[in-house]
Amino acid sequence: MRKQVLVTVDRGETRVGILEAEGEPSASGSGRAGSTGRGRGRGRYGKPGDGARVAELYIERRGHRSLVGNIYKGKIDNVLAGLEAAFVDIGLDKNGFLHVDDIVMPGVELQRRGRTGGKGQRISEVLKPGQEVVVQVVKDPLKTKGARLSMQLSIAGRYLVYAPQGEGLGVSRRLDDKERDRLRKEAGKVDLRAGGAIIRTAARGAKRADFEREIQYLFKLYDILQARVEETVAPAMVFQEADLSVRVVRDIFSAHFERAIVDDEKQLRRLTSFFTRTAPELVDRVELYTEDEPLFERYGIDEVIQSTLNRRVDLPSGGYLMIDYAEAMTVIDVNSGSFIGRGKGARLEDTITKTNLESAEEVVRQLRLRDIGGIIVIDFIDMSRARNRDTVLKTLRKALDEDRTKTYVVEISPLGLVEMTRQNVTDGVREILTKTCPTCDGEGVVISEETVALRVERRLRDLVGERPQAEAYLIQIHPRVSAVLLGGPGEPLLELEREVGKHFHFEGGDGLPLDHFAVTLEGTREEVEERALPFREGEEVHVAIQEPHMYDDDAGVAKVDGYVISVAGAGRLIGEKKLVRIDQVSRRAASASIIGEQATGETSANGTEAERLEAVGPGAQPTLSGSSRAGGSRRRRRGARDVPETPE
Repeated sequence: MRKQVLVTVDRGETRVGILEAEGEPSASGSGRAGSTGRGRGRGRYGKPGDGARVAELYIERRGHRSLVGNIYKGKIDNVLAGLEAAFVDIGLDKNGFLHVDDIVMPGVELQRRGRTGGKGQRISEVLKPGQEVVVQVVKDPLKTKGARLSMQLSIAGRYLVYAPQGEGLGVSRRLDDKERDRLRKEAGKVDLRAGGAIIRTAARGAKRADFEREIQYLFKLYDILQARVEETVAPAMVFQEADLSVRVVRDIFSAHFERAIVDDEKQLRRLTSFFTRTAPELVDRVELYTEDEPLFERYGIDEVIQSTLNRRVDLPSGGYLMIDYAEAMTVIDVNSGSFIGRGKGARLEDTITKTNLESAEEVVRQLRLRDIGGIIVIDFIDMSRARNRDTVLKTLRKALDEDRTKTYVVEISPLGLVEMTRQNVTDGVREILTKTCPTCDGEGVVISEETVALRVERRLRDLVGERPQAEAYLIQIHPRVSAVLLGGPGEPLLELEREVGKHFHFEGGDGLPLDHFAVTLEGTREEVEERALPFREGEEVHVAIQEPHMYDDDAGVAKVDGYVISVAGAGRLIGEKKLVRIDQVSRRAASASIIGEQATGETSANGTEAERLEAVGPGAQPTLSGSSRAGGSRRRRRGARDVPETPE
């Protein structure tokens, strides 16, 4: 599997994409470091559909850089013996969380989770409020939680991760047993001082000299860190992890790494400098992109970024995934969709298995693209044969071999569900690109107009009880809510007015929250109607005829801020602007006739108000007045005036 890193830098944002394709990378690389030759961006990788696909995405914005790997000199703020944890002030908005399992102190043994009896000391006996500690961030602040901290410090290089407080030598489990044994022998004689180290996957093929050179570099970094700790006043950061592009390239170092393409000269210099110190033989695989077409557009990555916001993910055969996020877990549902099998002899079990096999690979791809962590439940389509279930599970685990994030998969449950966990370290692309909906507060649903209308009814009754002196009231609410009150089943507003003996008018625009409620005027019926009704009988206005009448083919309909004007004889004038005279006005709608032209149809102006409202239809909107209009009696002049067309 060949891997390629694409780095693009904009003002305030750095984006990194990893492309993968079948095959082995060329040994010579793809070009000179800093090469500016035309066509360099058109190498062996094309767009994802041309054989390569986007495997992972990372986004980092100025002011919201990941904290993972940063080391802080902090101060204990509080110790909770019941949780066996401490909260540490490291200079951020929220205190970091330090669990007893992550505490490392020379010569001190603590009671850790899962241990019984009186072995070791309790956390409250070791840590005290105000005590200074050196901690490293192992998990970014997520949602309402602060950063997860550890006193087990680690400094990452290309081949090794040096742990000053650790002991022994570990080897990545992603390497085969033979290579693990060889690397352990090569690094076994390297002096680690009093610490420990972990050999990374990228060390495949490394020699003892490589380990000796790198451990000396890591020793220097640790010495600098200790000096900063001594001279720094807590709380403060004493060591910052590398830039996003350097971190990603460092972490995917392996025989499969082919090249890195960068569209920013500053980032190019950083990567080149990093390669020069750690892997001089790979410097020529760093390349500057100079094409006019943006780098991420050239490789189709912008489309993939946008797709990570979609709930539905389509499969090649016609099936699809539905990805739903919850507080405690992510649920992925597999559906067959339009896939009905291949050929006349297709069987249901084969069709289901084919869909599940495609889903297993796509699920892993989406986990990597979206960086989904925590508990994950996958609901595959039920399969009757145990052999097919095992094949799907094996495919899922094989696909997870390419995932650099730690995962754990459980067998398929009796309910046909696959449960797994994936380490959650930083915010994914979806969390970075989006924010919580201010209307539903992240619930995914909003309260209905009918529910709000019922609440408004109750508030109107309370209003009459609190202020009974007024004859009428002008209420500011959302127009969709007033439409329910004015035209809903049983005409609720008329029933309410008969019940309380008062009159109510409404104003407001679409910009109001759906549950908004405010009393803007109270007084006599004439005073409120003067403010509330947008027109007066006999007034001449210019309106745009927007649509034909629902029940009268000869009439047309104009709308002003959602207020409906039924214009007689305007059925053939859709899209034109005409001067009309207002014949009758109600709270819901008005009827008008064209000035200077003979109306060809019978208007509802001669009928009753109830007949006019029925002719307008149930979709009519209520009166909308207020601050968006000229206001009050200033608009009640008899002369002709222009009325702007209301956008739909």
